[in-house]
Amino acid sequence: MNEPVNEPVEVLLDRVRERGGYVRRQEAAGAVQSVLEVLGAHLVGDDRTDLARLLPRQCGPLLSEGAPASEPLTPKAFIAEVGARVDVDAAGARRAVTAVLATVAEVADDALLRRILTQLPPGHAGLFGRTDPT
Repeated sequence: MNEPVNEPVEVLLDRVRERGGYVRRQEAAGAVQSVLEVLGAHLVGDDRTDLARLLPRQCGPLLSEGAPASEPLTPKAFIAEVGARVDVDAAGARRAVTAVLATVAEVADDALLRRILTQLPPGHAGLFGRTDPT
């Protein structure tokens, strides 16, 4: 398991800003908030807390304080849910999702990422910049 990340949240935001092509850090912050809230609603148990531990401390509540999802979301529905939260079109939502999840995949080790992907319906691996586990 990776050690907790003690980097400031600004480092994470700058990575998302660069990866997503956002002009301002505030745009990246909105993407991080909406994507982590949607992701957190679909993760349970240690996987959610282990991931929260690896992210800057401000990100933990985004993953853990929301209500659990009532049903799993397909990748397309995941993107649509993020789009509805930040009021952007499908392309903007996809950009937010892939920028944030690929950044998250950088801090999670392969075992944790596999566990996260097994909690999500098939097809989500591509959103993390990975291939689906076999």
